[in-house]
Amino acid sequence: MAILHIERQEIDKPAIEPITESEAIKAFLANVGIHYERWDVAIQLATDASEEEILSAYEAHLVPYMTRNGYQTADVISIHPGTADYPSIRAKFLAEHTHSEDEVRFFVSGEGLFWFNLKGQAVFNVLCQQGDLISVPKNTKHWFDAGESAPKVNAIRMFSDMAGWVPHYTGSGIESKFSA
Repeated sequence: MAILHIERQEIDKPAIEPITESEAIKAFLANVGIHYERWDVAIQLATDASEEEILSAYEAHLVPYMTRNGYQTADVISIHPGTADYPSIRAKFLAEHTHSEDEVRFFVSGEGLFWFNLKGQAVFNVLCQQGDLISVPKNTKHWFDAGESAPKVNAIRMFSDMAGWVPHYTGSGIESKFSA
């Protein structure tokens, strides 16, 4: 289940308590234009399940969602401690960026932290975990962290056009002011 944390901009103010209730997270994110939902599915997959097995296992949820939202293709991204050149991959995701297409992720297992820097909002992050689906609208400033050590993310990605998922870095450097 997701955890939403809103960063406090003023140092002398008390920390804001994390939000853990799914409907409250969904409402907060909807208010800033980000789609979130939970897929309560009890699918047991082998830890070494193939991309085809994962996509097939979630097909009953995946196909209707993709059809409703105009997504044409899906794949699976897996990040784990043995991922080759993980520090370089992590660094790419850690820099604030946008995409020219929505970034849609359904977390099959593991977890990852999406950070957002939206105009008129305090910086906030959402820790997505197994069963969480998040859709970051195109041109939304964000960055992502799968963790410094022992990363574990197994997520289904959905696309209208995979070319639209190329990151466009903002160069703001704001991500360096926040730690995971």
